[in-house]
Amino acid sequence: MERLDKILVTEGLGSRKEVHKIILSKRVRIDGVVITKPDYKVDSERCEIMLDGQVLNVKKHVYIMLNKPAGYVSATEDNLNRTVMELVPKELYRKGLFPAGRLDKDTEGLMIITDDGDFAHKLTSPKNHVFKTYYAELDKTPTQEDIDSFESGMILEDGTRLLPAKLAVLGKNKARVFICEGKFHQVKKMFAARGMRVQYLKREKIGGLELDSDLPKGSCRELTKSDKDVIFLVK
Repeated sequence: MERLDKILVTEGLGSRKEVHKIILSKRVRIDGVVITKPDYKVDSERCEIMLDGQVLNVKKHVYIMLNKPAGYVSATEDNLNRTVMELVPKELYRKGLFPAGRLDKDTEGLMIITDDGDFAHKLTSPKNHVFKTYYAELDKTPTQEDIDSFESGMILEDGTRLLPAKLAVLGKNKARVFICEGKFHQVKKMFAARGMRVQYLKREKIGGLELDSDLPKGSCRELTKSDKDVIFLVK
């Protein structure tokens, strides 16, 4: 149960003050009954909420797939750079959205944006072993020794200890990496520790969820229930 005014603010219908005016003006009905109390408690999953005769599709949480292009930082706000939040279209935007995990500014690919903190924690916590899959183009071709180093759990020059990761060679100067944590510049640092430089990096999958091949760079779509479920099926 949530306050009516909070629900309307979350849905992007105005500030708290503006929403109060809407409610007091008798423009809101819940299950057909006019409600004029901003603090009225509503179960948005069971009740029909209408504004000016139109049913509001109220959701407790929003889950968005973004095909992140290079040039955007994974943050809600940044004084110097464009953020991934600027790519969320108005019809999907709501107060409280944030990127669940991060991609480097010049890294492309699959990112999830949500307002569900519990879901984001489950997605990003290393103990849940939700592997993220990256495609990388390098200045050298990895060797078997590099594969073994990734699998053993690397220790970086600064002493950072990394969990075991998987490295698959796809061809000359191309590889796919599987990691279940997301330390700062991790994939690039892992290759750098093996004497390689990443020239292009794209996240292709989170758990069992693949980036939608029909989703253009910079575009978003909502996740379906099956999208959310498949994330945690693959370890």
